[in-house]
Amino acid sequence: MQPMITIPKGWEYPRFTLGERTQQGIIVGLEYYAQDSFLAEEYGQGWRYALMPHKNSQDLLHYQEHQIKTLSRQELFSQITAEIDAHQQQIDVLKQQLANVTGGSTNG
Repeated sequence: MQPMITIPKGWEYPRFTLGERTQQGIIVGLEYYAQDSFLAEEYGQGWRYALMPHKNSQDLLHYQEHQIKTLSRQELFSQITAEIDAHQQQIDVLKQQLANVTGGSTNG
């Protein structure tokens, strides 16, 4: 069964999703400031997003929906390709460590 999030009636649907990569970082949280609430009066009605500038960041930055910029297809492709390459390098290092432990046999 797929996880499901229900948006209450009267709320707009969020433009961005959890885990989405943007120019500001990776979306790790979101909250809605409903009309006629104190927070909406202070900061504006709508969705606010919590983003990490990069996956190893300890910083958490908050943006209103209109402040977030999407990545181009090329930027997204480049980011994902770079992450795959980094993981592949780590796999190669781990395979070498495993070969050292097993005397050269990694079965893979």
